[in-house]
Amino acid sequence: MPEVDEMGPIDYLCVEFPPGSMDGTAFPLLVDLVDRHIIRVLDIALVRKEADGKVIALEEGEFDINGLDAFHGARSGLLGEEDLREAGESLSPGASAVFLVYENTWAAPLARTLRRNGAQLVGGGRIPVQALLEALDESEPQYAAGSR
Repeated sequence: MPEVDEMGPIDYLCVEFPPGSMDGTAFPLLVDLVDRHIIRVLDIALVRKEADGKVIALEEGEFDINGLDAFHGARSGLLGEEDLREAGESLSPGASAVFLVYENTWAAPLARTLRRNGAQLVGGGRIPVQALLEALDESEPQYAAGSR
């Protein structure tokens, strides 16, 4: 792993898949992001919430079955058992989830320069697409009938 001062911003995400929906069709797109050096996967884990509510971390052998075979060996330990169990509790019974920690390598040059200039991140976040669409719908001008 490169020096921390050289890295881009680090993000994580958890994607829930309803029972039977993890067919592997999305994961080649993730591999493409890695191949084009847009992101670098730092840790990846697969969990499932059983019907009785128990959360289990799946072994790397399950990656092949679920279309994640390109990520064998990507487990770094950044995601601990407690992290997986806690996040897995929010899943619906029978659902599976992929947890991913990744570096935004595309932003590394900007991040390095900002750090060298003494800048520091003081805020950040992510806006879900659904929330953005809702906000755009609410911000459209509302015209009274016949008043254009």
